[in-house]
Amino acid sequence: MYPAGTGEEPAVDTSLMDSMAWARTHFGAADLGDRRREKRLVRVAAALARKPQGTLPGSFDGWAEMKAAYRLLEQKAVTYEKIIRGHWEYVRARCREPGEYLLVEDNTQLDYTSHPAAEGLGFVGDGGGQGIMLHSTLALRIERWQEESPQVSVMGLFAQKPWVRQHAPRRRHETKAARLARARESQVWAEALREVPPPPEGVRQTYVADRESDVYEVYEEFQSQPARQYIVRACWARAQDGAKGSIFEAVGASPVLGRFGLELRARPGAAARTAQLEMRACPVTLRAPWRPGGKGAACLVRVVEAREIDPPADVKEPLHWVLLTSWPVDGFDPALRVIKTYTRRELIEEYHKALKTGVGVEASELSTCQRLLALLGILAVVAVRLLDLKFQAVTAPDEPVVPACVPPEALAVLERKYGRPRGGWTNATALVAIARLGGFPARRGDGRPGWLTLWRGMKQLLPMLEGYTLASEGKCG
Repeated sequence: MYPAGTGEEPAVDTSLMDSMAWARTHFGAADLGDRRREKRLVRVAAALARKPQGTLPGSFDGWAEMKAAYRLLEQKAVTYEKIIRGHWEYVRARCREPGEYLLVEDNTQLDYTSHPAAEGLGFVGDGGGQGIMLHSTLALRIERWQEESPQVSVMGLFAQKPWVRQHAPRRRHETKAARLARARESQVWAEALREVPPPPEGVRQTYVADRESDVYEVYEEFQSQPARQYIVRACWARAQDGAKGSIFEAVGASPVLGRFGLELRARPGAAARTAQLEMRACPVTLRAPWRPGGKGAACLVRVVEAREIDPPADVKEPLHWVLLTSWPVDGFDPALRVIKTYTRRELIEEYHKALKTGVGVEASELSTCQRLLALLGILAVVAVRLLDLKFQAVTAPDEPVVPACVPPEALAVLERKYGRPRGGWTNATALVAIARLGGFPARRGDGRPGWLTLWRGMKQLLPMLEGYTLASEGKCG
């Protein structure tokens, strides 16, 4: 799934342990204007992949290497985009190969409020904190369909855009006309699709986004790019063109297509459960809203509604999704595909958890926004690496663990610590064993390991593996 990066096409190496090979693969083609900087970038990326603690002192064993990393990130020529662009270009190229792809988007914020000395940061939260806003687009490939649900693999970052808020998020006295006339944060949604050529014949790319993406310009963009598809959760009760009532009222009045159960994962304050949903669908034409310079064209979309019926008494907010899409919805199975595909949005949420909790991007105490962004350019790709490891254990838990993912030496260390699992090493048992090193109890009913215990376990395993390797080579003792 990962790029050659160096201009050549070496064997794919996704090993969590072989960090130098991984770093060459992802960052070896970066153009920083100086070959020495480019080589240093590879070494810094390898160190951060090996010990991703978010701070440079926690990732380097020696003072000289750590100082060199600081000097690299201080260079004005070493920017976030120059560091990460090679990864984007590879992922975008792979998403033009025949097949179906999902481009899953979401916003998050990197909070550095506890580091007040950092310069150049913007507002986050309600305006009382400081940090960096971040919009990520994660590319997934649909490998197959199973009961109308897409089974996907993680390709990498299709795009990512960091920015700083120059003003607090709420402008109390701003008129609608003034808001529409200025640059708006909502314009980052689907921005990557304007930068990248439409896919060739035989390729379907579908943009999947939450309610923040329910911006009329998004639908206009897709009207002009018929080769691309979309599934967007509705936020606004938009008016119909040439018909009375909102789109919510239109789909709510449509006949029920059928009922189905949907597994919902645990969230803060809510346990995992299976929701029973009722589904409706219909086509509608959106009336174009007013914009500076005039009114746009109406947009034909399809609407799918999934509404929970008979929710448990302790559920405060029953599930209710209204999705706007360009996919066909003429029947139970096509409409169900839209809903099941939308659930893959959870992977972009998992990616942001990997970025924050897994690789500790918010732990850095670098002194300027420029340096923090340069560090983000590396850690953003490290987080993809971690996401893929965890995802393999979820999607193919019983498959034998691949040496490129967890090498035999690492399994030997884990086996010495915990014994060999019944049935051998699989994606799931290897992940649980690593997480146990990080404090995961692994009791029956504990569910899957979280990001924190998984990455703590990785940090414990890596020095153990280094000692095992040295002992095997007769270099210690």
